Amino acid sequence: MSIRPLFAALAVLALAGCATDPAPNEQMRLTERAIEQAHAVGANANDVAELKQAEDKFRRAKANMAEQAFRGARRKAEQAELDARLAEARVLTEKSQEQVALLNSRITRLHKQLEAAQ
Repeated sequence: MSIRPLFAALAVLALAGCATDPAPNEQMRLTERAIEQAHAVGANANDVAELKQAEDKFRRAKANMAEQAFRGARRKAEQAELDARLAEARVLTEKSQEQVALLNSRITRLHKQLEAAQ
């Protein structure tokens, strides 16, 4: 057996090994943390559509992992992570807007008290 066919066979095996996607374990952990963080700031899947989408996509990613469909699992997990981060941002933005409205009402009340005192 010559060396050339051996290298050709090794190259084919190497390419075949590259064709399979590795399990997206780290992405799954990141996604799970993003969903937990969204919950921690007060997001609720019943009230925040993006969190519901994140949880649904994460369930599909887990199913893909069980089927060893790693490319689909990675894609769904990435999408779920982004949806969870968007849900977190929406909740935090809403809370910030509520605080600004509260501060504005207090400022208005103080202005009225100052005008009345003059």
